[in-house]
Amino acid sequence: MILSAFVVAVSGGNPPEDLRTWAIHDPARPRPPAVDPGPAGPSVPAPAGAAVLFDGRDLSRWTAIGGGPAGWKVENGFMEVVKGTGSIRTREEFGDCRLHVEWAAPAEVRGSGQGRGNSGVFLMDRYEIQILDGWENPTYADGMAAAVYGQYPPLVDACRRPGEWQTYDIVFRAPRFDASGGLLSPARMTVFHNGILVQDDVPLTGPTAHKARPPYAVHPEKQPLSLQDHGHPVRFRNIWIRPPS
Repeated sequence: MILSAFVVAVSGGNPPEDLRTWAIHDPARPRPPAVDPGPAGPSVPAPAGAAVLFDGRDLSRWTAIGGGPAGWKVENGFMEVVKGTGSIRTREEFGDCRLHVEWAAPAEVRGSGQGRGNSGVFLMDRYEIQILDGWENPTYADGMAAAVYGQYPPLVDACRRPGEWQTYDIVFRAPRFDASGGLLSPARMTVFHNGILVQDDVPLTGPTAHKARPPYAVHPEKQPLSLQDHGHPVRFRNIWIRPPS
């Protein structure tokens, strides 16, 4: 069932101001100010009760999107996107969660805009927080690093330099549907990028997409987490997930 009840479920029938004002990927949409998040520190250890999805050793908890083994490279405690092998997803499925991801764009700068250090973290295989080398790299505001892709730019640009490790801490609440498949409440996200609040409990209009804002379609309460192969050798380490409370 395809749903368009977002406007009923949020803000008394009105979508957030930015989504009324700006077209998707509008180049005129203001970019947020840049802030210095400080130097990268050591990896953040997984807390009690967390499931460690990647500990730097292997991809045993991941598969290729199309099935079969994940084709990304693992070495020196990180995994790296291998162009053309496809996106990867977890074997397990998750709903509401707190997710910790550490990532690094390539140290060697190639390309510009969306063609530079691009990947993404997809909650439930469909709600994306953008990964991008955003250091002195202008692009459309709703496609910056830490954007809810196509919907919300980050409150500030907290990117570190290319090659430096960065962190996302994402608090995610899955959408709720009623027994007949109607939307009761939208998905919501809070995101900290390098320890700085960049998304503050924002309500999603539906799944994220390129040049589109599709409506909600009813789906299971739990689905895999996925990481995107966008053709760039982005690295990941120390990924863990736990219940949000």
